[in-house]
Amino acid sequence: MSTASERPIGLLGGTFDPVHNGHLRVALEAYELLDLAEVRLLPLNTPGHRPPPVADAALRTEMLRAAARTPLVVDCCELERGGTSYTVETLEHLRERFPRRPLCLIIGLDSYNTLPTWHRCEALLTLAHVIVAARPDVAHPPLPGLDELVGNAQSERVSDLHDNVAGTVHFLDIPLLPIASSDLRARCRSGRSVRHLVPEAVDALITQRRLYRA
Repeated sequence: MSTASERPIGLLGGTFDPVHNGHLRVALEAYELLDLAEVRLLPLNTPGHRPPPVADAALRTEMLRAAARTPLVVDCCELERGGTSYTVETLEHLRERFPRRPLCLIIGLDSYNTLPTWHRCEALLTLAHVIVAARPDVAHPPLPGLDELVGNAQSERVSDLHDNVAGTVHFLDIPLLPIASSDLRARCRSGRSVRHLVPEAVDALITQRRLYRA
């Protein structure tokens, strides 16, 4: 495999509102199974496909920094850019920073199935590999145009992620924890505990700051 300075960089974006153990487990599984150099956690600013986050950017960043441990790295480039967070623009920014490094965008199967609706979706595979963390409970079928978009990009070979800077779709069969940030917020609103669903440091911040209360 590649040396540490050449290995692919994993990218996991989201509102992280709040970050939970499911997010972190996916990042670590990808890191180990794909022999990545690191996984960058990218908190988005304003999502294009969902309601805006409940917690502000500073609080979401504070929770992420409390939760992240090497090889997970918090990268606030989307927050710093401001406006609506489009993945393709984030990838263009990161490609400028890492022109010769493979970039691996980690998404769930539900998001993968909606790729044809993403902003400038045709450019995604020119900028990064797409790593799909499969979820067996996904109910939404692929949208029309997905097959045409990804073409023959699918590969089961991890080496393809190391030998090329972009262009591969790789499915990652990993156990996914059934945790959702929306459920965690609902638990907080009703006064229930989120202990053991989020890292201890995140649980402490939610309690201290009385986040997500009614």
